[in-house]
Amino acid sequence: MVGGMNRRRPPRELAGDPETWPHAQLTDPGAAAVQDIARTLAEVLAERGASLRRVADGSGVNRQAIADLINGRSWPDVATVARLGAALAIPLWPQTTVVDGEMSHEASIPARTCTKSNRA
Repeated sequence: MVGGMNRRRPPRELAGDPETWPHAQLTDPGAAAVQDIARTLAEVLAERGASLRRVADGSGVNRQAIADLINGRSWPDVATVARLGAALAIPLWPQTTVVDGEMSHEASIPARTCTKSNRA
């Protein structure tokens, strides 16, 4: 299984206290990355007053899939994260840093507006 045995459980269940999602302490780098994506996505939706349905319509990602991602109940694939980021015109990819051999994730880079001139 891609991602190893930890992918059998939802990312929030890999936290010491799943109820603290999306601010949980996680040792699994994959779950930490999903948590960063979920936290950024939830914050942007709240700031913009955007509904899951509106984001689903704009991104082509199923509304329930978005809810599951935000709540840590699923492991999103690259295409899902890319579609959500494009629809919201924000980067959702977490920034990973390594300090003294320990990997940590930080929230996504500050939001930027995607235009035709700066899209890859």
